[in-house]
Amino acid sequence: MSTPVLRFSKSEIAFTELGLVGMAVIWGVNFSVLKYGTQVLEPLAYNGVRMLLGALTMLAVTLPQRSKRPTRRDIGLLMLLGVLGHGMYQALFIQGLTRTRAGTASLLMAASPALVAIVGRLIGIERVTRRQVLGIALSIGGLAFVIVGTAQSSEGQASVSGDMLILGAVLIWAFYTTWVRPLTERIDGMQIAAWTLAGGTIPIVLMAAPSILRTDWTSVAPLTWGAIAYSGIGSVGIAYLAWYRGVRVIGSTRTSMFSNLQPIVAVAVAWPLLGERPTAWQGVGAAGVLAGLWLSRSSTSTEPAHGE
Repeated sequence: MSTPVLRFSKSEIAFTELGLVGMAVIWGVNFSVLKYGTQVLEPLAYNGVRMLLGALTMLAVTLPQRSKRPTRRDIGLLMLLGVLGHGMYQALFIQGLTRTRAGTASLLMAASPALVAIVGRLIGIERVTRRQVLGIALSIGGLAFVIVGTAQSSEGQASVSGDMLILGAVLIWAFYTTWVRPLTERIDGMQIAAWTLAGGTIPIVLMAAPSILRTDWTSVAPLTWGAIAYSGIGSVGIAYLAWYRGVRVIGSTRTSMFSNLQPIVAVAVAWPLLGERPTAWQGVGAAGVLAGLWLSRSSTSTEPAHGE
């Protein structure tokens, strides 16, 4: 039995893509916010509290809603996927970020479109057109310039261990995004975000419990609380809603292409906030990233989203 085709108007697609641009900005800024937060607090404690805040916020918004609620079986499946897509992903990501530069981490995260496309193609639920392949290749080429520029900088080189942890997180996210896509066709994105976050937050909080308990929260500065709120409610809550809508409306490959905007935002923000100075190589690479995103978007921007 073939998967039903979901059709969306041009205005719905445009609204979705605008939300994905906002998502990329939120996540790009979040690299510097997380870098700051994990420098003033233990990484596990910071990540545990911000994930708990994000999950509770999403559940508080979602539980009162009566329409498009998942079944108990769906909730169990979503929470199980959340252990992978949020629990394991965040465990690797936050530890990797503490071992590398914010800009470098964002560049490695930008590998997700290629991995999502490859995983989706291998599983058989994602079609990748020739033009999209060219767009992904162009973006990866742009990222290569950025990485060369970062490698030539003498300010805070990324460690191999940190890079490998980030790449591991990217691979986990690619599988998670691909596996969760069929559920987005019959379950509201907010419900998916809430229940997967709940499932993923449980192991994160359990793992972070010792760090949370030994932290003196009464002495935490207001700026640090603001960072926790931003990376919890903003990055975990609001941005994920845009992501899930994008997966449902335009597909996982095209949605993941918008994540290529993250390194541009991340590098631009990390310069004044963290002193990670960008280079001319990074400027050339950023142009390649934008060109690849435009090429991939323009190849199918008027086609209806559907599952293969």
